[in-house]
Amino acid sequence: MTWLKRWWPALVWALVISGLSTGGFSSDNTSHFIVPFLHWLLPSASPQTLDFLHHIIRKCAHLTEYFILSLLIFRGIRAGQKGWHLRWAVTTILVVACYAALDEYHQSFVPGRTAAVGDALIDISGGIAAMLVASLVVLWGGVRKQRRGEEATTQQK
Repeated sequence: MTWLKRWWPALVWALVISGLSTGGFSSDNTSHFIVPFLHWLLPSASPQTLDFLHHIIRKCAHLTEYFILSLLIFRGIRAGQKGWHLRWAVTTILVVACYAALDEYHQSFVPGRTAAVGDALIDISGGIAAMLVASLVVLWGGVRKQRRGEEATTQQK
């Protein structure tokens, strides 16, 4: 049960990503609600601009989905341990890359969807970005802890 406690968020999020890879979330389908919203937000924008923004939003969604997945996988790999290790980050990125490739392969069979190496690269970039952020957070936390220790030592003198 301990394993499941650590991994259920990543497993659920992977299912969410798989759900977003269905035909219901194809570009044609999401354009029915994203483009009108963008038109409402930017009434003077040309149709080409709105289509471009729709495309950018969809690519940002790829990045965000896999950023979150990466953090959740990292949580599972850490197994409750503190800190950050390169091995954990590399393993996380490899798992994210495999899932991104599997997801794109899955999309090649879904009507209205296509598999795209570029999308997988965006997905992997989201995973790498998450590991960079995680390393910076751990580094920043260590610097703060060290400063607090130095301040406590100075105050004791």
